[in-house]
Amino acid sequence: MKYYNNILETIGNTPMVKLNKITSEVPALVLAKVESFNPGNSIKDRMALKMVEDAEKSGALKPGGTIIECTSGNTGMGIALAAVVKGYKCIFTSSDKQSKEKFDILRAMGAEVIVCPTNVAPDDPRSYYSVAERLSKDIPNSFWANQYDNLSNTIAHYESTGPEIWEQTEGKITHLVVGVGTGGTISGTGKYLKEQNPNIKIWGVDTYGSVFKKYHETGEFDEKEIYPYITEGIGEDILPKNVDFGIIDHFEKVSDKDAAVLARRLAKEEGLFMGYSAGSAIGGVLQMKENLTKNDVVVIILHDHGSRYVGKIYNDDWMRDRGFLEADFKVADLIRMKSAEPFISIQSKSSVREALNIMKKNDISQMPVMEKGEIVGSINESQVLNFILENPLNNTDKPVMEIMGKAFPFVDNKMSAKELTKYISKNNPAVITKSNMGDYHIVTQYDLIQIM
Repeated sequence: MKYYNNILETIGNTPMVKLNKITSEVPALVLAKVESFNPGNSIKDRMALKMVEDAEKSGALKPGGTIIECTSGNTGMGIALAAVVKGYKCIFTSSDKQSKEKFDILRAMGAEVIVCPTNVAPDDPRSYYSVAERLSKDIPNSFWANQYDNLSNTIAHYESTGPEIWEQTEGKITHLVVGVGTGGTISGTGKYLKEQNPNIKIWGVDTYGSVFKKYHETGEFDEKEIYPYITEGIGEDILPKNVDFGIIDHFEKVSDKDAAVLARRLAKEEGLFMGYSAGSAIGGVLQMKENLTKNDVVVIILHDHGSRYVGKIYNDDWMRDRGFLEADFKVADLIRMKSAEPFISIQSKSSVREALNIMKKNDISQMPVMEKGEIVGSINESQVLNFILENPLNNTDKPVMEIMGKAFPFVDNKMSAKELTKYISKNNPAVITKSNMGDYHIVTQYDLIQIM
């Protein structure tokens, strides 16, 4: 029989998947190392287990002890898995910018989670770093993993992630692209790969509000670079010991918005439902595409699974509230929002009076004119009112076809909201589209304003 003795034995050996659509403009072969296949759904399982096992060997972690860690969620999950199998308690501190899903998952694994404020300095007693350190001093028989400065983090990737990538690419990798947080992944993996081939380029992906890029380029720790950002899992306001700046050839910053939009595109275009930092990593490659050739082999590490961000980047309301959605929104999404609304139209031989009644009843200002199942024109409230005012003594039984205007433009439901703005204007307040089921829908200027 073939089976594993426990869930920890399934960590590592994650697949490499070619990206096709989202990187179609990149001349190189782009491969994704999909780390969500780890049992805790992130790359952090590798280093979490390594930190626990090294602590056991050194005597820092004793039987029945409590593991304490400051985490954005994924390292905590990896430690929680190890703790369940090995019989330890867990207390995790995290920041209030992390997704609720992460906290719920950690609690489901039996851990205690303490949520700390994000917008405080690292040495502030309220920060999640400081709270973790204090708890480790106050709680007997406890061990603070401290993933930022614990070099077992880097060693884990030197021993596993690096060799896997080298073997999977048959040594043909030319560029490694990694979002940088604690630094263990890029430093350990990059060190191993450069030992095999020193010409391999190691690109770190940073976020706006983080100190890494400027420090790497100037050697200056500039506190002015530090400000709040939304992207989870990468960027820092400290310099972790696990970040080996000598291994990293270049840092590329990617905005919160671009990262969120690209993560959603990764799901829709590649079928890879990944976390926030995956969008950052994709953004880094797209922004650096001019530096790549058709002979290059680029490996992007996709850190974690999208299920931890369902309430954030995969939630339309959350995206819309932050102004992130318009770049990613399609006409089909507008249709979906209006799915409960009927397609209201009028026949070309119906009367002007009937058109007015339909508009009043449904509180609409325009509608398509139909004839034999086809859209032949359009009519709006201005046309109706002008006709009635100009012909006060005339019978309003005159057919709509005699006063209607041109049919509203027809657009594909895959068109972006940004592109749609070129079709909707004061003179043309609506467009017509079809759902994937073939049903007609009208999208108005008001609909577009609502979604923006």
